Amino acid sequence: MTIKCVVWDLDNTLWDGVLLEDDDVTLRPAAVEAIRALDERGILHSIASRNDHATAMEKLERFGLAEYFLHPQIGWNAKSESVAAIATALNIGVDTFAFVDDQPFEREEVAFVHPKVLCVDAQDVAELMTAPEFVPAQVTRDARARREMYRSSLRRDEAEREWDGSGNEFLATLGMVFTISDATDADLPRAHELTVRTNQLNSTGVTYSLSDLEAYARSSDHRVLMAELDDKFGAYGRIGLALIECGAEVWTLKLLLMSCRVMSRGVGTVLLNHIMRLARDHGVRLRAEFRKTDRNRAMFVTYRLAGFREVEADGDIKFLESDLAEIQPAPGHLTLRA
Repeated sequence: MTIKCVVWDLDNTLWDGVLLEDDDVTLRPAAVEAIRALDERGILHSIASRNDHATAMEKLERFGLAEYFLHPQIGWNAKSESVAAIATALNIGVDTFAFVDDQPFEREEVAFVHPKVLCVDAQDVAELMTAPEFVPAQVTRDARARREMYRSSLRRDEAEREWDGSGNEFLATLGMVFTISDATDADLPRAHELTVRTNQLNSTGVTYSLSDLEAYARSSDHRVLMAELDDKFGAYGRIGLALIECGAEVWTLKLLLMSCRVMSRGVGTVLLNHIMRLARDHGVRLRAEFRKTDRNRAMFVTYRLAGFREVEADGDIKFLESDLAEIQPAPGHLTLRA
């Protein structure tokens, strides 16, 4: 299991003391060190604390730490409800969360409701930096920028809430640019990271090692494509990946995935439609492998809406094929660079 987000309690966890009883609470150095180190690795942070929201946020601002925490849940709800709210806001599976709290009762309450959350005693935070769940195989450029990309998303969401027109009209104001290119050596660590981290819009759930991807990228019989997205609020980073086996008569999409962070941006089919056009222009048939997981039904629906139909199966792998008769153009709200 790879941890994507750590949820922190505050009193006697992030700092020593109880904020509403003791104004001069002091930060715990080990906790601060862990937050900053894990942030550099692309691991997100949030808060689940029983506290007054305004008072706690003011203290975090004063300590210079508020910017690290996304969607902080500070109030009087059960900690398990707070964890669920953060997972929903970030659109990340709760099974990739860790929860840090000094009180056994709170850890047990979260573990009871969310048995896949890794619950950590506040006294053990120093161990987070070496525990395997918190040490990604590669720290990519996208990982280092992950928090800022989520903060850009918050600014987009705020602008959308204030928008008075339709959703499509709002998307047209963003100046979105969708770029598709063959993966370079510099892209491959991120490509590997995407196969590990992306679950919902993932056609097979199969992960590929860095060496596997290097071999495919250099193979004359394969193509590894990467997709990036930018808009006026900033970069989403490299959010899509496709691995294509290029036969003389049939191309097979071995893997297609898109980050869940762009599900609301109307770009989920752009990479697939581009590959369909490439296959048609090369005069080959196009197949796609699909393996059902407990989280990727949305990808199966994406294939079906694009005209793919099941033609055969091999164990748990379904082979889907499109006749390439109808290929949707890129959405009008973005510029496609391929």
